[in-house]
Amino acid sequence: MNALTTPNPLSTQAIQALDSAHFIHPFTDHADLATRGSRVIVKSEGIYIWDSEGEKILDAMSGLWCVNAGYGRKELAQAAFDQMMTLPFYNSFFQTTNVPAVKLAAKLASLAPKVGERSFEHVFYSSSGSESNDSNVRMVRRYWDLLGQPQRKVIISRHNAYHGSTMAGASLGGMSGMHAQGDLPIPNITHIDQPYFFENALPGETADEFGVRAARWLEDKILAVGPDKVAAFIAEPIQGAGGVIIPPASYWPEIQRIVDKYGILLISDEVICAFGRLGHWFAYEKFGYKPDLVTFAKAVTSGYIPLGGVMVGDRVAKVLIEKGGEFNHGYTYSGHPVACAVALANLEIMEREQLPQRVKDDIGPYLASCFEAIGTHPLVGVAETCGFTAGLVLVKNKASRERFDENLGVGMMCRRHCFQNGLIMRAVGDRMIIAPPLTMTHADIDEMMRLIRQALDLTLQELTQKGLI
Repeated sequence: MNALTTPNPLSTQAIQALDSAHFIHPFTDHADLATRGSRVIVKSEGIYIWDSEGEKILDAMSGLWCVNAGYGRKELAQAAFDQMMTLPFYNSFFQTTNVPAVKLAAKLASLAPKVGERSFEHVFYSSSGSESNDSNVRMVRRYWDLLGQPQRKVIISRHNAYHGSTMAGASLGGMSGMHAQGDLPIPNITHIDQPYFFENALPGETADEFGVRAARWLEDKILAVGPDKVAAFIAEPIQGAGGVIIPPASYWPEIQRIVDKYGILLISDEVICAFGRLGHWFAYEKFGYKPDLVTFAKAVTSGYIPLGGVMVGDRVAKVLIEKGGEFNHGYTYSGHPVACAVALANLEIMEREQLPQRVKDDIGPYLASCFEAIGTHPLVGVAETCGFTAGLVLVKNKASRERFDENLGVGMMCRRHCFQNGLIMRAVGDRMIIAPPLTMTHADIDEMMRLIRQALDLTLQELTQKGLI
């Protein structure tokens, strides 16, 4: 009998040994992992997870930006079971469909608000945000081909953006570390700077002035490439993996003016921001812009099962459907019946418990007030929120906002103190970020903020002891 078939639970060390021997993790230095051993997560409930040593941890990152409805939702497990016992799988090729996929498409169309003359009545399914953004590249270029403008192939994105880790997704993203591996980006994808006021604003420049200037980097790039060659601009409403980078209020209106002026398509990557995270079903409604394609994944099922897709606006759908003939693109699991059934149950929970509205009217504003208070901490240069996401920047000198040497890894130091004291908070360089489950109460937020402040205090103490501050 081997370790996998023994009736007794495996020890943490045994799981770590098997993990090191067989599991290649995403975004992981495996030589480093082998010396430390993986953290083994064994159960979850509400806003908490537990590791194999029995430690209870408040998950302020919702897994990976996705468990919006919280852990332990039996309705979602039941929806998956019922669908598996009815129709566990069938493909959507060859003029075939299934009931959950159709019902979910109709439901998503009903939730996606019309903005101006643009509405979303069609859905293309995938299994992840990465796949969805690959699909966006295919749809955008097919759209322009059908309109007799095949030279329009260039898609503009932003530095430090994250749009997935497939070849096209990683190319659309602006992560230099990803581009360095795999000869990326692929041709006809280019980037502009991100609208990060704290880092990129000029002395004396207001947030609104900076927002307009940052948006005009798009116009500069369009003119440099050639307006007749640009197909689309893709952007996250707020940049998630890049560090919860929240653009000034003036940014998106100016972006809309520019894409309208040059007639290019606008892709809103809402893999993180949709389904209540910013207080709306879809984030483009919050910022008032008019996308042609909207990428979704993660929270559509609260992460309980993989599902992604693209909300296809009428402008694009009309051309693809009426002029396109066969669209030679798709996935085995497009419209997977079990995933779609879980998504329907998840959206029902969100509607019943009014999670987007709670973020907008209650817990979002409360989190904002808490982050305003923590902005007084000696290590915090700026603390800001948008909906139920938040970020703070660790600084060496609060008055001058002097940053730490990036080689010190101050963010990872703070992250270590978070984990050691029962909190998951993510480090992006020296920027600490959260995106908690939308089911939190005020008392839960208070507990989370206590743990954040404790981690900041311990980080300050360590930096002081080492003579780094």
